Amino acid sequence: MDKELKKRLQITATKVRMGIIEGVYNAKSGHPGGSLSIADTITYLYNHLMNVDPANPKMPDRDRFVLSKGHCAPALYSVLANRGFFPVDELKTLRKSGSRLQGHPVMDKVPGVDMSTGSLGQGISVACGMALSGKVSGDSYRVYAVLGDGEIQEGMVWEAAMFAAHYKLDNLCAILDNNGLQIDGKIDDVMSPNPIDEKFKAFGWNVICIDAHDFDQIEKAFYEAQCKTGQPTVIIQKSAKGKGVSFMENQVGWHGAAPNDEQYATAMSELQATLAELEGK
Repeated sequence: MDKELKKRLQITATKVRMGIIEGVYNAKSGHPGGSLSIADTITYLYNHLMNVDPANPKMPDRDRFVLSKGHCAPALYSVLANRGFFPVDELKTLRKSGSRLQGHPVMDKVPGVDMSTGSLGQGISVACGMALSGKVSGDSYRVYAVLGDGEIQEGMVWEAAMFAAHYKLDNLCAILDNNGLQIDGKIDDVMSPNPIDEKFKAFGWNVICIDAHDFDQIEKAFYEAQCKTGQPTVIIQKSAKGKGVSFMENQVGWHGAAPNDEQYATAMSELQATLAELEGK
């Protein structure tokens, strides 16, 4: 990846993380851990790869994005705001009465949200329908869907996986956020889905494994997914829950908790230091 592009994406991803913390802090509730772990990937999609237009969020030929793990809406909202779909300052209204930024994405309220999600397993299923529709209609758009590793304990996910392979949905790319933690603890202890890569291969998917926080690997993986024909692709990204905030990283307690005043100040201070370093200040 070009060095300037990488730096730009790293700067944007840091701002996205700041937006996540800002939103959850002001809401006094939400899901920062899994939102922070997917920040780099969604930043790459919306700021480099996907065909989207903040001035025309419903354009017919846009690429589609589905946040199947809908509780991580703070990440999607922050990416959309930083991309210009709505003001960044609106992130402070997360989960508040009357705000369009509810705890899970709502497609008829938030510009840039292609699907209302929240019930785990349903997002990837809808993404399959979007991809099949594109195939039938001869449209050129691609569909991207982000799943949690705890989410794939849902049987509906595997029905969708079977469906996507059967219909050769090579315009579909799933991103599996493998941070190893879910609300009740380690995924291995709650209901192990491992080996994840072999399961998807058995269901007929093209499988790519990457580091979720390495933009070079992210770019290479999505390029391979675009070039693959005859199969859907899943990018299994090994990530750190709470990435970017030291006291949140790999801590299951930050799956669904909001920082207090002191924790908020610490988190924002760390992210501002990261941003300053990236910007060379």
